[in-house]
Amino acid sequence: MVFLHVNGTGYELDVPDDMPLLWVLRDILGLTGTKFGCGIAQCGACTVYLDGEVGRACVIPVAALANRKVTTIEGMVNSTVGKRVQQAWLDIDVVQCGYCQSGQIMSAAALLGRIPKPTDSDIDLAMAGNICRCGTYERIRAAIHRAAEAA
Repeated sequence: MVFLHVNGTGYELDVPDDMPLLWVLRDILGLTGTKFGCGIAQCGACTVYLDGEVGRACVIPVAALANRKVTTIEGMVNSTVGKRVQQAWLDIDVVQCGYCQSGQIMSAAALLGRIPKPTDSDIDLAMAGNICRCGTYERIRAAIHRAAEAA
């Protein structure tokens, strides 16, 4: 049994200790916004917040998260920065296929939480762990700048 706080709700879960958080979120809790991309924490599609810090849900065993606060893309509706980023994504029309975008948004919001007015270099560094196979990097950067300006 493990107890997790996900998007402000507590869950007592009877799952294997070594089950990756990603599968708990998707298969047990039905939160499918966090995506499986590579399974080795290299693409960023599974980005979530763990106690407010960016983490990769595909490689973190659920037992390592007992009593920690997990925030997924679904939980970003409760975040002022998250809302601004999501609106900027829509305004700039960032999404092409959309598969990586929840992880991109999570990383972008984390960046803006740390650096409210990031430079292009700040953005490139913060977003380097998120791969977009469609190549929407210029639109992602523009949306992050737009979200920063909306503050």
